[in-house]
Amino acid sequence: MPDTKRSYKRRQYFIKKEFQVKFILKFCLLIVFGAIISTGLLFLFSQDTLTSSFQQSRLVIKSTGLAILPSVLYTNLITLGLIAIAAIIVTLFVSHKMAGPLFRFEKELRNIGEGDLTTKVVVRKDDTIENMAGCLNNMTSDLHDKILDIQTEVKHILESASRQNAPKGLIEELNRLREKIASNFKI
Repeated sequence: MPDTKRSYKRRQYFIKKEFQVKFILKFCLLIVFGAIISTGLLFLFSQDTLTSSFQQSRLVIKSTGLAILPSVLYTNLITLGLIAIAAIIVTLFVSHKMAGPLFRFEKELRNIGEGDLTTKVVVRKDDTIENMAGCLNNMTSDLHDKILDIQTEVKHILESASRQNAPKGLIEELNRLREKIASNFKI
């Protein structure tokens, strides 16, 4: 059987929506925790120093942590927003690269499980599960060949039994077996 590889370009980026949304949210939470820890550490380490500044034409001396806290919070919020947008885009594409092949893999496994031994799992080149898809295709091909051999053997035995005027019950049983193979497998 020739191995034909088709190239697929996915048009839908939310394939396994629940998986992808959880993946993105966990990544964004990690970024938020990083910003909180960073702000907390900066505030903590600058508590023991003093900073002077002018507010409404008056010289004010404050703890450095309190003096820079508003600027740090604004800077972190802006940075957090930009990084969150970038993280959402990146994790969407990364999760898409994982979820897409898995979605296709599940669909093809269902077909094989239903007895369609002509099914070939086709994934994009360099997809995460390309090697697994190849192994599954080899397994399906081997099963196809084995079932085909059994079907051919049953056919030969049936023909031989018919020529030798075998008991009607045996011929009926062999026909039932042949029909069972044909109804359970697409080969």
